[in-house]
Amino acid sequence: MDKYVIEGGRRLAGSVALQSAKNSVLPLFAASILTEKRVTIRETPAITDVACMAQILRELGADVRFAGENVTIDSADACCHEIPPSLTKELRSSVFMLGSLLSRFGRALIAYPGGCDIGLRPIDLHLSALKRLGVSISEREGYIFCECGKLCGAEILLDFPSVGATENILLAAVKAEGRTVLTGAAKEPEIVDLQNFLNAMGAKVSGAGTDVIEIEGVKELRGVSYRPMKDRIEAGTFLLAAAACGGEVQVVGVAPENIRLLLHKLRENGCKIHAKNDKITIESRGRLKCNRRIETMPFPGFPTDLQAQATALNASCAGCALIVENLFETRFKYVPELQKMGADIEVRGRTAFVRGVGRLHGASVTAGDLRGGAALVIAALGAEGVSEVLDLSHIDRGYADLRAKLKGLGADIRRVHI
Repeated sequence: MDKYVIEGGRRLAGSVALQSAKNSVLPLFAASILTEKRVTIRETPAITDVACMAQILRELGADVRFAGENVTIDSADACCHEIPPSLTKELRSSVFMLGSLLSRFGRALIAYPGGCDIGLRPIDLHLSALKRLGVSISEREGYIFCECGKLCGAEILLDFPSVGATENILLAAVKAEGRTVLTGAAKEPEIVDLQNFLNAMGAKVSGAGTDVIEIEGVKELRGVSYRPMKDRIEAGTFLLAAAACGGEVQVVGVAPENIRLLLHKLRENGCKIHAKNDKITIESRGRLKCNRRIETMPFPGFPTDLQAQATALNASCAGCALIVENLFETRFKYVPELQKMGADIEVRGRTAFVRGVGRLHGASVTAGDLRGGAALVIAALGAEGVSEVLDLSHIDRGYADLRAKLKGLGADIRRVHI
């Protein structure tokens, strides 16, 4: 097990280039199984979730090869429709394989997916939508078995704009017979990226980024070389770190409209923000003010994947903040670790009341999930004294060499094996 040792209190300065988006790359890996032709995904981040997804594809019979940041996937010999439970329990995004496997093989066997412990995250929306496409589903002893004679286009209405369900429907419907109209779709930028990837393979998908997506089924898809979008959550993490530490930092690669509400909240804190093209510069000086209220919502609302990091920032700001988590019921599990650093936070259900303190102090804390771990790193960077952030396995799931990027901005951070 590794840990970060962080000497807090250093201002951050400089520029940081962003990795490709974890939440885009993983569905693209799942989509690669839809064709027997070779697929290359360029500039893939070296994170453990990608390694796990690659292993899932190998278990299905695909040939997956890494050459630096580029990954080539050849699934011509893929023949297996079963995903080992040891891998599904490690990776929530394994659920994306349902639509792809059904489209390719007409059947899929998968254990209930795992990932970070941030709530139940039921997949009822996925399953009910697949049934509309002609899939029969049985559940027994923690496994989901799906089978179909053929997939047929359908009218599908989602009661909630689930990102995962939207992506699964796209993957299942793209080669279905006829036309599928999905109403109530998630609007996240990663959905648009998946549409662009599929269309580059010869699919006929339109409407991504709106709440109505139309898919005209095609008989086959071709290979493609594709560069995914940059990671808006990584961008937000660095911007929030710069706000907490003070200084001037530029993040390169993110479209400002993809994190518009975060930028508004940072201005509310008292930061200066300059955004042009794919570059966003933040300037943070003096003690910042708390946000009055942050409420997570589906895109274009405030991202749940930045809630913990924003809470860490507010913990040392002046005033009080109300943080409301609408998407995952146990996403405040990191709060007791922030309290070890002197944070004054009271959690009631899905709401956290934050009273800003003068400054957090160093402590030994443990990362219990990916974004909560990032929040602890931000808190440690802005705190007085030395902190240890233990169990980096969660952070490694979504951030490629976070230490090196922060060190390049002037942070005093070391990775130590224990």
